[in-house]
Amino acid sequence: MMLRPRWVAALLLALGIAAAFALLGHWQLDRAIESGVVVERSTEQVKPLTDVAQPDGGVTQIATGQMVTTDGTWVVGDEQLITTRFNGGSLGFWVVSHFQTDAAASIAVARGWAPDKSTAEAVIAQLQAAPDTSSVTLTGRFLTGEAPELPAPEGDSMELTKVAPSALINLWADFTDQSVYSGYIVDAAAPTGLDVIDSPVPEVDQSLNWLNIFYAIEWVVFAGFAVFLWYRLVRDALEREQEEAALQGVTAGAPSTGA
Repeated sequence: MMLRPRWVAALLLALGIAAAFALLGHWQLDRAIESGVVVERSTEQVKPLTDVAQPDGGVTQIATGQMVTTDGTWVVGDEQLITTRFNGGSLGFWVVSHFQTDAAASIAVARGWAPDKSTAEAVIAQLQAAPDTSSVTLTGRFLTGEAPELPAPEGDSMELTKVAPSALINLWADFTDQSVYSGYIVDAAAPTGLDVIDSPVPEVDQSLNWLNIFYAIEWVVFAGFAVFLWYRLVRDALEREQEEAALQGVTAGAPSTGA
């Protein structure tokens, strides 16, 4: 039965379909491996901020966590207190300032960490009482801006818990339509009275794309099913022929009846 031209042609068709499914499975497996390849980034090599990101634009994944440097000045009076910030496992406060680059673009900068609110507020008062208006070179880690978060209903309505540039620009004095970065910088140094913010090297994601692996397994199953379907059709045809032959034998052996 399997050697009949009809079923040989069907077998070739099934093998062709199985080969196509196998190629699709191989492609999905390559995609899973490709997405899981670790792309080494030189995040600790300090780069100019303008080479990493541009104002008034989004932050790419490769830019997040990059050490950057830029020249500019601190904008006096635009310090803000950010609550519920961890530093090495300890809960405390960040002091965030408004920095204007020499290219006239604004960016939020996390200056340092304090273990309690009174210490952070004292540093803010000191920065505003004796402002540094000279041009400085800022170095730190560039991070994606955080999404604004509403304060707790029972808490202070003016409390900030996220470094959200979209919210900070509404608090900066005399800020209108200047260019602004959607990310922020964690300063590698800290003013007197604050601790340097713990900013570890970004972790590299080495996970495989399990969805592509699942699809690859599916295509292999489909390839096997194509060959199995051919085998099942041949078997059904053989059994049907055997049943018809047996039925004809019974009919031929039955005695004829006359009038």
